[in-house]
Amino acid sequence: MSESASYVISACRENSIKFIRLWFTDIVGTLKSFAITVEELEKALEEGMGFDGSSIEGFARIDESDMIALPDPTTFQIIPWRPREAGVARMICDIHHPDGRPFEGDPRFVLRQQLKRASDLGYTFYVSPELEYFYFKDAKGAPEPLDQGGYFDQVADAAHDLRRDTVLTLEAMGIEVEYSHHEVAPSQHEIALRYTDALTMADASMTYRLVVKEIALANNVYATFMPKPIENQNGSGMHVHQSLFKGERNAFFDAEDTYHLSAVAKSYIAGLLYHAREITLVTNQWVNSYKRLLPGFEAPVYLSWARRNRSDLIRIPEYKPGRELHARIEYRSPDPACNPYLAFAVMLAAGLDGIEKEIPLPPPVEENVFEMSATERAARGIEMLPGSLIEAIEAAEKSELLRSALGDHVFESLIANKRIEWERYRRHISDFELREYLPVL
Repeated sequence: MSESASYVISACRENSIKFIRLWFTDIVGTLKSFAITVEELEKALEEGMGFDGSSIEGFARIDESDMIALPDPTTFQIIPWRPREAGVARMICDIHHPDGRPFEGDPRFVLRQQLKRASDLGYTFYVSPELEYFYFKDAKGAPEPLDQGGYFDQVADAAHDLRRDTVLTLEAMGIEVEYSHHEVAPSQHEIALRYTDALTMADASMTYRLVVKEIALANNVYATFMPKPIENQNGSGMHVHQSLFKGERNAFFDAEDTYHLSAVAKSYIAGLLYHAREITLVTNQWVNSYKRLLPGFEAPVYLSWARRNRSDLIRIPEYKPGRELHARIEYRSPDPACNPYLAFAVMLAAGLDGIEKEIPLPPPVEENVFEMSATERAARGIEMLPGSLIEAIEAAEKSELLRSALGDHVFESLIANKRIEWERYRRHISDFELREYLPVL
């Protein structure tokens, strides 16, 4: 038995843990789990626990339903909001076939594959996502915010204690937090997680979303990561800060460059820009995601990059002398309702493709792209992200990079799932249509 597995068994004994929840994620980023008792723990750590995968979105078909959830002992954490007596812990699982092969439909496996690709090139991939979210009084009917506060507001912020309890809970589960604050829209918030490797961060992002919701529920309010819940207000994004390291050295940093960006960083950015339309189905996977990606709401629409301009898809945060380890790029289109394992995987795949093919980086766009005319944007070669889910699906379907990054199983399952969602949306008659058209047509 490994040292980390031995630690888990000892920790359960010392903390009176009775139940262990085994977590994993389906292709659309929904957290799944089932519980075992501590008496089954040693077997689970050595052999995994079997379950029926045929009812999990994007997992196995009925004729190949048997799956094994193999807990990763390095993800063991006690769940703070559960009772301490006969307590509850969790571990995040890798999913395997019964014969021990990794299951190609497991989003964690998809990310591991891209991280191995980066490792084979000598890189470690680090990320820090900014997951924004809203608090509402409940999930019934029209959203009712808790406050009318704005960016960094203090007096008008009604959620100080909610964020405080959330931060303390995250830290109790081993997740480091940099800061928390009120965001731009009424009742919108952000808790920023400290930079770490992409697999650890994907696990942390799934935990973060659950913790935010659990603390809200315990305080009789509702938290949502829906990208655009309030009309005519900013939606919630998941800006992803990212960099590649070679050992202890930040491969994105060049002291001599105007932007302090290395050739590696520039090729990585070029890869992201080149493949942005294709990967948007993963970073923005819901019908509602495209209600956020509109001009005028601090969400990127155009494929451009710059240092100071927050209307661009990719922003280069300002470099502080002596802090080259912090040199990074910020990819601004993803939303917090994505699957973080798949989102990190496809962004890395696009960036590595830019490095391997030495894709040239277009000039930066420091002007406000929203204020340019269509003719000006066309003259500068500035394209747009997909404007709807169906446009994103059609861009994704043609993408060799996306199929390669996700693997055939996840690629085909995701396309099928999203086509079903689009068809349901297309058939739906909205309140807007009934109000606008029924009285006059």
